[in-house]
Amino acid sequence: MTQTTFPSPLALLEQAWEYCLDTTQRSTLFLDVMRERGNISIAHAQNGKPPLLAFDYELLIDARSLATPCNYMLLRVLAPVGTPIDDTKRPYIIIDPRAGHGAGIGGFKADSQVGVALRAGHPVYFVGFYPDPVPGQRLQDVMQAEALFIEEVIKRHPKASGKPCIIGNCQAGWAVAGLAAMRPEIMGPIVLNGAPLSYWAGSDEQNPMRYAGGVNGGSWMAALSADLGGGVFDGAHLVKNFEKLNPANTLWGKPYHLYANIDTEAARYLEFERWWGGHFRMTGHEIEAIVNQLFIGNKLASGQIQTPDGSTLDLRKITAPIIVFASWGDDITPPAQALNWIIDLYGHESAIVKEGQIIVYLLHKDVGHLGIFVGGKVARKEHAELVNVMEMVESLPPGLYEMAIDAKTADLAYSELEQGDYTVSFETRSIEQLRQVDPGTRSDEAIFSTVAQVSEINDAIYKNTIRPVLQAVVTSEMGEWSRKLNPETLQRYVYSDFNPLMAGVAIQAEQIRQYRSPASANNFFLSLEKQASELIIESLNNYRDLRNATTANYVKAVYGPLGLGAFFPPAAPVEEKVRAEAEQRLNTLRSEAEPQFEQGSFTEGLARLFVLAMHHTGNIERRSFLIGDSIKANLPEIDPIAWRQALEEQTLLITLDAERSVATLPKLLKNLTERKRAVEIVAKVTMLAPELENPASPLAIKAKELLGIKASRAKPAAKNT
Repeated sequence: MTQTTFPSPLALLEQAWEYCLDTTQRSTLFLDVMRERGNISIAHAQNGKPPLLAFDYELLIDARSLATPCNYMLLRVLAPVGTPIDDTKRPYIIIDPRAGHGAGIGGFKADSQVGVALRAGHPVYFVGFYPDPVPGQRLQDVMQAEALFIEEVIKRHPKASGKPCIIGNCQAGWAVAGLAAMRPEIMGPIVLNGAPLSYWAGSDEQNPMRYAGGVNGGSWMAALSADLGGGVFDGAHLVKNFEKLNPANTLWGKPYHLYANIDTEAARYLEFERWWGGHFRMTGHEIEAIVNQLFIGNKLASGQIQTPDGSTLDLRKITAPIIVFASWGDDITPPAQALNWIIDLYGHESAIVKEGQIIVYLLHKDVGHLGIFVGGKVARKEHAELVNVMEMVESLPPGLYEMAIDAKTADLAYSELEQGDYTVSFETRSIEQLRQVDPGTRSDEAIFSTVAQVSEINDAIYKNTIRPVLQAVVTSEMGEWSRKLNPETLQRYVYSDFNPLMAGVAIQAEQIRQYRSPASANNFFLSLEKQASELIIESLNNYRDLRNATTANYVKAVYGPLGLGAFFPPAAPVEEKVRAEAEQRLNTLRSEAEPQFEQGSFTEGLARLFVLAMHHTGNIERRSFLIGDSIKANLPEIDPIAWRQALEEQTLLITLDAERSVATLPKLLKNLTERKRAVEIVAKVTMLAPELENPASPLAIKAKELLGIKASRAKPAAKNT
């Protein structure tokens, strides 16, 4: 805590008067900002709560008019004046989450997902939604509408270099993943930002929200909330749950930060609150499906969700590259929730390679959940680089990678090939390495299997006893009034011009701004105020930690092996089953692939050597792709389709048996000329030339022993223009 120097009595008296004047003025200005916040929220609601994009746009499709309607819309984002758009570039479609708030977070600022894609010259489309759902709307209706949106974008860009890149933020991420499994033929690369796909994963400290279902006895509370709303679920409930996670910020930190910096913080605060205070709604069917199948049931990654045609939703049917962006500072979707589905789905990296799948994950050190979507620094770095490397991701050999973004240094080789301030690399990863991303035990996930079973029973009891009574009593009008009187909504009316008691606040605030007299930075009482604020925040954080620990211990006791777990034993962990299946499949693949190790020509040999070099370095860099582009003209005999097939086949062989792949390489590169040429090409692309030029290096010795050649000095690659 900051130490405060005690001033002299006279100085103390002067500072007391200075502080009283300052805090009185700040209080009035704070109240005026609350008034403005209320006015903005009311005006936004009266305007229909349109998407809060920082860009102009035009409506292309209103899904409320479709044969199977829903409250979604497809927008074409209009580029700012002076920002040229190239229609031959891959379109981007950004889908925001419907998790209590409205659409717009993906394009909230100039530096945003929308902004970086536009500045890179890509056509950009945005999927938004209206505040009220269509009566009877279901999740499958939304997915059908989104598929139609993607098809429309494809039609509009027949000359595009690839299918649209689909970005799913938060809750939209699992929807994008599900749609990609149902309709893989229309999907380009998919980016899942802070998207929860493994709902039971996490830790007591980082993800306390996962215990909420156990405390409430399952999903029946969501059904009750919808029934009390006349069949409509108020998104304000989801917002409230989010705010409860960090009571120090909600109850004190955020309002005090505004109060303490009232002269400079008002505009930023109001900009964010315009989105934060716009509550959107779902049908009862939608929220029940989300809670039952995803949050509590955890059925997405395990393939237990049924599609309208009766089949199951299998994420292994996704053929497009998958990029997962998560953060260690995210307490809504920590890395385990964003990544563990990969472990549970594939079990071993060979299964990823066998499917020809490319999965890339990117981890931020500390940004929070909302910062993933609205952080300007994140947009200028992570999101901008994701746009820049999308074509490269598609060119990666199949497998699992971690994407690393580092600041460029002056001594970086071929640094002129990469524009901007960062260099990007894709580091090869195994499933075992992915398990170490969050090395904590997963044994506590068994409790949530018991919670899911108890939830199904409680849900059935509720729907057969209380629900019929409520549906007979609660009308749609009563539900609408319950939403209007929700404290989260009502407070914005109380602090607005709608309340006659606020009539004089604006006049007083305007007068104060003319004669504003802030306290000096070294004011004794201002220092005491800041110390008191720190104590309040510390106390609320201690309360939060105690509450979270108590909640976790309660759920573990009630649903553990000595509680309900004895009557509803948890199912066997998915990871163990998948791991056993992966081992069995691995043995089968090795047996089937045995003849292929010695089969192939120069194309296969070059592909194998390239993948071996990539595994030797542990990564492949963006510079390597740019160098590779510069020498493609020298390889006219290699067909791009044949090269891609060879790359997939050789990656699988190396994954199955790297030593045998090395030993049999001379069978593919059949003479000294082919071997020298292949080594020179791979040395240039992977930037291994300096290591090969050193006769004492292990790599040079290995090349000499295996292929009978010593690589000559590689010429610098031509600059990629």
